[in-house]
Amino acid sequence: MVPHYKNKARPEKDMIFGIRALIEAIDAGKEIDKILLRRDMTSELSRDLFKRLEGMNVPVQKVPIEKLNKITLKNHQGVIAFISPVTYQHIEDIIPGIYEEGRTPFIVVLDNITDVRNFGAIARSCECAGVDAIVVPVKGGAALNADAVKTSAGALMKIPVCREENIGNALKFLSASGIKLVAATEKAADNYTAVSLKDPVAIVMGSEDEGIAPEHLRLCHELVKIPMMGTIGSLNVSVATGVLLYEVIRQRSI
Repeated sequence: MVPHYKNKARPEKDMIFGIRALIEAIDAGKEIDKILLRRDMTSELSRDLFKRLEGMNVPVQKVPIEKLNKITLKNHQGVIAFISPVTYQHIEDIIPGIYEEGRTPFIVVLDNITDVRNFGAIARSCECAGVDAIVVPVKGGAALNADAVKTSAGALMKIPVCREENIGNALKFLSASGIKLVAATEKAADNYTAVSLKDPVAIVMGSEDEGIAPEHLRLCHELVKIPMMGTIGSLNVSVATGVLLYEVIRQRSI
C-alpha cells in the first residue's frame, strides 16, 4: 500500500502542525483523519500526546523526519495531523436506530480499498442508493480528504462513515444484529442476482488487487460474483459496488 503522506497536494489548511497544537485540537474534539509522527520522538510533551492518542480510532504512522519536511517547511516539531472533513461514527450506534425507525438496514463495508477516488465514487453511489452507513477500517483504508469528498459529489458529508478499529469485529456485530453479510468476490459460485438481498444486508467490497481479506471473507454468509463477458477480469470496484447496490434496490422493489 502506498503511504498516504505521499499526497503532497493536500492543502495546509487541512493540517495541524506541532505537538501542542495537536493536543489542543484533540482536547477541543476535532476529528482527526490521520497523524504522522517522527520516529524518534521522546520529549515529555510527546508523551502527553501519546496518552491522549490511547484508545482513539486514529491511524498513526511513524515516519522519518524527511517525510514530514517534504509536506511542510513549517515548524512541525515532528508532528503533522490531517483534519477530517466529516465526523466519524461507530456502526454499533447506527444499527439500533435503523431498526427502531422500522427500516431494513442497508450497509456497505469497504475492506482494503485505499484509492481515494474510488472511495468517493462508492460513497456517491451509496448515498444515491439509500445506504444507511459505510464501514471503513482505521488502518488500510482510503483517506477521507477533500479529494474523496469532491469525488463523492458531497455524499460523504451526508452519509454516516463508521471508522472501525477491527473490520472483523464490525462484521461480527452486523451478523449478530441480524444482517446478512454478502461479499463480492471472483471466488464465488453464485451470480449476484441469485442471492436474496431483500432482508437486512451488508455488501462487503474489497480492493481490485487484494480483494477482501480471507479472515473477513470467512465471516460472510453469501459470496457473489458479477459475470464478466469480456476479456478483462474485473470491474472497477466503484462500478462493481454500484451494480450490487442497485440489485438490492431492484429486489426490494419487487
